[in-house]
Amino acid sequence: MHEFELINNYFSNISKKNKAALNLNDDVFFDKKKGLVISVDTYNIGTHFIDFKKPDLVIKKILRSSISDLICKGVEPKYYFIAGSGNKKNFTKNNLKKISNSLREEQKKYDLLLGGGDTTFSNKLSFTITSVGYSKKIIYRNQSNVNNDIYVTGNLGDSFIGLLALKNKIKLNKSKTKYFINKYYMPDIQNKFSKNLLSLATSSMDISDGLITDLNKLINKQNVSYKIYEKFIPVSRNLNHLINSKNLKKIDLVSNGDDYQILFTAKPNNARIINKLSKSIGVKISKIGTILSGKNKSLILDQKGRKIANNVIGYVHQF
Repeated sequence: MHEFELINNYFSNISKKNKAALNLNDDVFFDKKKGLVISVDTYNIGTHFIDFKKPDLVIKKILRSSISDLICKGVEPKYYFIAGSGNKKNFTKNNLKKISNSLREEQKKYDLLLGGGDTTFSNKLSFTITSVGYSKKIIYRNQSNVNNDIYVTGNLGDSFIGLLALKNKIKLNKSKTKYFINKYYMPDIQNKFSKNLLSLATSSMDISDGLITDLNKLINKQNVSYKIYEKFIPVSRNLNHLINSKNLKKIDLVSNGDDYQILFTAKPNNARIINKLSKSIGVKISKIGTILSGKNKSLILDQKGRKIANNVIGYVHQF
């Protein structure tokens, strides 16, 4: 059973009386009346991070990926709560000092405050982050309309190459290795663009499990489909060079997740505003496709307009 079957079969029904739960089909809890927005994420060693050799970087990745859930809804995160389960091997004085320093740096970078948390003993290391923000409005999933443009912020795929490098599954020179590993641990969270989503986007979410997987989640309750163009999917100069030099498939590299960029849809008449805004705030925003009627099948088109297959389904928890 995968995670979505688990939620739909056992938990969706008991949340129906709570409108703020959004049918357990979005990234956050949203109490519109109280203006309260909350997300919760758990991270396990061996699943969400491969080891704890760099606790200072692991904790940055965890916190950024958690607040990304609020940012992609157009909400500024204000507080976070952190629960850690581990043992004396993980929670050494040196590691705890590094964790504390990293959290302090992230708080300053994203204007966050630590609200509390919990610590428990466990033989397996894990962290749970609860992020809290305040807003009377958010951008939901499943609100796209036919002919809406599809956009993504930043670049995709760098984090996956960083993971491959950490696992010694790809050979890179020293500078490229450092670049991609840093992108894995410290994704570029687009908080500068977040507040603009409320006036521009029809739907949005972050890219955590892979572009195609998350695009399917974005429209999963609607009778619509999509057409995206591989050539317009944004990648960094370093990744583009790697794709060309190693003859890699771009669509597969951007479909593995851990990017934490914003995936959103917008009306076509907002295109000029979005392009202008992208330049003024210094955030890369790329139009990659269009929302189609549900009568059509979703398509990914290559450089010559031919349909291509995506062989990577993205990350899904299996139970």
